[in-house]
Amino acid sequence: MHAQTPTEYFRELVEKAIARQRLTSSEVSAFYLVQLLDSFVRPDRAYLDAGIDYDQPLAHLLCEAIASGEARRFTLFKATGDLSLFISGFFSDSVMRKPVDFDYYVSLGGYAYGRAARLSAHQTAAEVFEELSQKFSRFVDVLTEVSEASTLTDHTSLLRLYEKWLRTGSERTGAMLRDLGVLPVPGSKLIQ
Repeated sequence: MHAQTPTEYFRELVEKAIARQRLTSSEVSAFYLVQLLDSFVRPDRAYLDAGIDYDQPLAHLLCEAIASGEARRFTLFKATGDLSLFISGFFSDSVMRKPVDFDYYVSLGGYAYGRAARLSAHQTAAEVFEELSQKFSRFVDVLTEVSEASTLTDHTSLLRLYEKWLRTGSERTGAMLRDLGVLPVPGSKLIQ
């Protein structure tokens, strides 16, 4: 039996999530997500060589990108976008318990990728970062789907899903609630 590499594993999950969510995405952007996940699950491949401090708040990383010299600016904007996407997508439940709003991650990540797109020296990379910037919240949903290892089987999980929908307004989360027989009503805090 062939054991999957992390890249193969994430490629399969990302492709399925993109298809299930009917997200129009370039193959290059989809593979970028795969590589992003692969780099974060294998810390030896993350940004250790770039000397980026991932323990600092995202706002500090963004400020560092804005204030840095031209040679380092692209790397820091890219890292800010990557970290925002990874945290808000792969750890969306923990984001909901933080003092900052979910929109903070979406705004910060989308902005950072937009800046990286304008600074990129390569056309293909610029197109990927522009797509990530424009569809940031949709890509968050893709990573959220990839991160979900278990099904919703109890009321606690259902409540967490509904709270997530209330905070993010995610189309995917709303569809999941409807599939479970819960009708989320915009502007209401009631489950029907």
